Amino acid sequence: MKAVVDRIEGQIAIVLFGDDEIKADIPLVLLPEGTKEGSHLNITFELDPASEAGQREKIAALLQKLSNKGSQ
Repeated sequence: MKAVVDRIEGQIAIVLFGDDEIKADIPLVLLPEGTKEGSHLNITFELDPASEAGQREKIAALLQKLSNKGSQ
């Protein structure tokens, strides 16, 4: 996906995504060094199923621990 930095207000970049120019406010610290007004960005989002599964297991273990604690 393509995006363009429309403007920068303080430490926030107003970024327009795609052909529809969907606006999002992004902290500058999350963008590549040297990003400025008018910068064009390549944006990639991808799912991380392994990380998600690990987090779900961690939460399930915590819930089980809390459940066991409550029945004592």
